[in-house]
Amino acid sequence: MKLGIVGLPNVGKSTLFNSLTKAGAESANYPFCTIDPNVGVVAVPDERLGLLADMYHSAKVTPAVIEFVDIAGLVKGASKGEGLGNQFLANIREVDAIVHVVRCFEDPNVIHVDGSIDPLRDIETINLELIFSDLEILERRISKTVRGARNDKALAKELDLLERVKAWLEDGKMAISFTTDDEDEQEWLAGYNLLTRKPVIFAANVKEDDLADDGASNPHVEAVRKYAEEYGCEVFVICAEIEQEIAELDDDEKAMFLEDLGLKESGLEKLIKASYRLLGLISYLTAGETETRAWTIKDGTKAPQAAGKIHSDFERGFIRAEVVNYQDLLDCGAYAAARDKGLVRLEGKDYVVKDGDVILFRFNV
Repeated sequence: MKLGIVGLPNVGKSTLFNSLTKAGAESANYPFCTIDPNVGVVAVPDERLGLLADMYHSAKVTPAVIEFVDIAGLVKGASKGEGLGNQFLANIREVDAIVHVVRCFEDPNVIHVDGSIDPLRDIETINLELIFSDLEILERRISKTVRGARNDKALAKELDLLERVKAWLEDGKMAISFTTDDEDEQEWLAGYNLLTRKPVIFAANVKEDDLADDGASNPHVEAVRKYAEEYGCEVFVICAEIEQEIAELDDDEKAMFLEDLGLKESGLEKLIKASYRLLGLISYLTAGETETRAWTIKDGTKAPQAAGKIHSDFERGFIRAEVVNYQDLLDCGAYAAARDKGLVRLEGKDYVVKDGDVILFRFNV
C-alpha cells in the first residue's frame, strides 16, 4: 500500500511524514527504508505477530508495510508548474490513496501561506490543483480519441464519457463522486488514473490540547468533518508535534506517554487503521519456526489468490488451506491443540479469507 501525504506549506505535513516513518520503524523493529528523499517504508503495527512468534519460537518476524510519499510543492498554481508542482503531481498518480493534512491550529509563530487559518479554503486550494491536473489529462485524451471516434463506436462511446467527466470536473467536483453503471466506462475511468478519483483521508492537525476530546471542541476540525462526510471521506485528528515526540521514544516510553495524554493509540496507528478501512484491506497471518508474517490483501479475496501473495506457485497449484482463527490459536496455546479441538478448518478454492486468519496453504505444482 502506498499513501501520498499532501497539504499546503506550514500545515505540519513534512513533520508528520518524518514522525510517522521514524515511529513506524521503531515501533515494530523494522528498518526504516529510505527509497528516495521523500519516500519511506514503515511497518504496520500488529501485536498479533509478536504473540504468534513467541508461540512458534519464530526466527524472524515480518510485518506488513506501508509506503509513505511526502508530496512537496503543492501550492496555488502547482498544476501550471508553480513550486515543484508538475513533478509532485506526477508522484501522486502512483499512490493508492491520499492523506490530506489540514491545519486546524492557531499559532502566530507559524505563518500560514494565505495569512489565516481556514481548512476548507486549504482543501479547496489543493483540490483545484488536482482538478486542473486531471483536466489536462482528459483534454489530451479527448484530443487523441476524437480523431477516431467518427468511425469507431467504442471510441465514440469513450469520447462521450471523457466529455462528461471533463464537465464534471469543470463544475469543481471531484472525479471520485462521478459514478457510472457501465462496465466499459468503469474500466476506462480506472485507466485514466485521475488524481481526483483517489480515496482521501483527512488528517486534522491540531494542538496538543485538542487531542483529549478528539478535536470535538475545535471548530476547524468540525468543519473538516462536515466536509468529509459529504464526500464519504475519513477524518482522523492528529498532533504532528506530539507525533514527533513519540517518534523519539521506545515502545514502553511510548505507551506511558500516550497514557499520560489519555490516548489509546498513536497517530500512525490511527492512520493505518483508517487506510485499511478506506482501501478495504485486511491481513492474514502465516506462522512457523522460520518466520511469522502478515500478508495484506483486499477484503473479499479468496484463498487461492491470497496464497498467490506468497508465491504465484501457491495460487497455481492450490489444493486447500488449513485455517485457524488467530484468537482461537492463541487461546489453545498450540496449533496441535487447536486442531484437536476441531478449530483448524480445511477450506477450498471458494473460501473468502478473513482478517486474523492463520493459514497454512497446501499446493502442488
